[in-house]
Amino acid sequence: MASTAATALPDLWDRLTGTQPDPDLWVVIATAVAALAAVVPHRLWRVSRNAITIAHEGGHGLVALLTGRTLTGIRLHSDTSGLTVSRGKPYGIGMILTAASGYTAPPLLGLGGAALLAAGRITLLLWAATALLMAMLVMIRNAYGALTVILTGGTFLLVSWLAGPQVQAAFAYAVVWFLLFGGVRPAFELQAKRSRGGAGDSDADQLSRLTHVPAGLWLFLFHAVSLCSLIGGGRWLLEV
Repeated sequence: MASTAATALPDLWDRLTGTQPDPDLWVVIATAVAALAAVVPHRLWRVSRNAITIAHEGGHGLVALLTGRTLTGIRLHSDTSGLTVSRGKPYGIGMILTAASGYTAPPLLGLGGAALLAAGRITLLLWAATALLMAMLVMIRNAYGALTVILTGGTFLLVSWLAGPQVQAAFAYAVVWFLLFGGVRPAFELQAKRSRGGAGDSDADQLSRLTHVPAGLWLFLFHAVSLCSLIGGGRWLLEV
């Protein structure tokens, strides 16, 4: 038994830290098209946006912890909205970074994922995503949110353990493309809502109150981060 464990652990580590071959270019393009098809049509977006909400609220939660705030809980709702609650000073750099991390989290995660895929770290990407989802599950405070995270994390786990290299690669590229494309649309949706006089308590408006910088400039930052991430990440993914 000890000998088996001693052999399995190095193999597991090699699998995690090793590189995997890049997929064919047609796979990369096909996964990009599939991801775009999940983002552009409104009916599909109403469902797929749940994954972007997970990344959005996860970004709030992670940055809250990193800046020394106390993360109380995360709620994900069936209308694809979410809420992350943390305790700490209601002002200062920690609160500002926490508020700014929601809309920027999905595209930045996509950019980071693209960097891993460009380096051939497909398995590492899948396992890291699974670990983050399981860690987030601990902080979920409603049934719908827990179900959403469990299903998403379970999908990553099944693909990373049971699927072959080609399926893993296609899945990983589809996920990263989706984060890059899906990270762009929410900022435009927020801009549209604000132009109609809605979303008065959005992240951009909260940041405006915290920093006395116009909400429009924060919205511009969200656009800049998402579009630059898409351009940069897309170039990495296409260099196969």
